[in-house]
Amino acid sequence: MSTIKVKEKQFAISIPEAEILTAVQRVADAINHDLEGKEPLFLSVLNGAFMFTADLMKRITIPCEVSFIKLSSYEGTSSTGQVRQLMGLNQCIKGRTVVIVEDIVDTGLTMQKLLELLQAQEPAEVHIATLLLKPDKLKVPLHIEYAAMQIPNDFIVGYGLDYDGFGRNYKDIYTVISD
Repeated sequence: MSTIKVKEKQFAISIPEAEILTAVQRVADAINHDLEGKEPLFLSVLNGAFMFTADLMKRITIPCEVSFIKLSSYEGTSSTGQVRQLMGLNQCIKGRTVVIVEDIVDTGLTMQKLLELLQAQEPAEVHIATLLLKPDKLKVPLHIEYAAMQIPNDFIVGYGLDYDGFGRNYKDIYTVISD
């Protein structure tokens, strides 16, 4: 399927599944090496990171835990720009190694707020693993050790990423080509 329609927009395939999985393996290899002996807690940010997390965890060979969190920053269909809630974090992370697993980092503002929320709970260290990074859109300095791929500032869907809730189910990543 080289093009898809999600709601009223047309999308063309931009990153095929094989390329995604190669990048996920590269991230897993780096994490396995860098965090050997640390037993990290992976915190997957829902909803978008569910596919990346599943494929990443299949490739993590060190002892670890995985949990899922959800951030609340939306009212209706608009972002308030403020992360108000961290839902789902039931583990004590004090003194732990934590790896945030995110689908995409663009401005970095949500990630910055999440880091602040987590740091208040005194983890030993926090690492960021993201499937996609839009470096040209970053508004805040972030130390992202594990970025599977860098992409331009395009609107994309698939592999967990959505358009108004739709399109997460595709195995490839698609870029918008028309409205």
